[in-house]
Amino acid sequence: MKSGFSRDEPVFAISVVSRMVGLHQQTIRTYERVGLVQPSRSDGNTRLYSTADVERLRQVVRLVNDLGVNLAGVEVILGLLRQIEELRAELDETRGALAESQELLAKARAFVERVRDETQGGSPER
Repeated sequence: MKSGFSRDEPVFAISVVSRMVGLHQQTIRTYERVGLVQPSRSDGNTRLYSTADVERLRQVVRLVNDLGVNLAGVEVILGLLRQIEELRAELDETRGALAESQELLAKARAFVERVRDETQGGSPER
């Protein structure tokens, strides 16, 4: 999404979020009470939701309404999804480090070969 704010920036009031996700405001407050969503608070203590919060609420709605999962199950599923994302990020980081290591190893091998060739002076013995 291209916009002037990040997906984690709290910008939506609960009334707007209610319309966006098709939930009653009290249901959203219930989801907050059980820990499924954690909106920020303004200086006046007004709940402010980010785009990420809205996406999370949409996931909750899909799990509850479409799949019939209870709130305890939703909490477990969302926790597992978060762990999967963390593991994916860790795997991507590890793959990047491995690629860098392989590149350095290839450079080191090439360097060793050059030094070996220079010190042997191209002699037929190998």
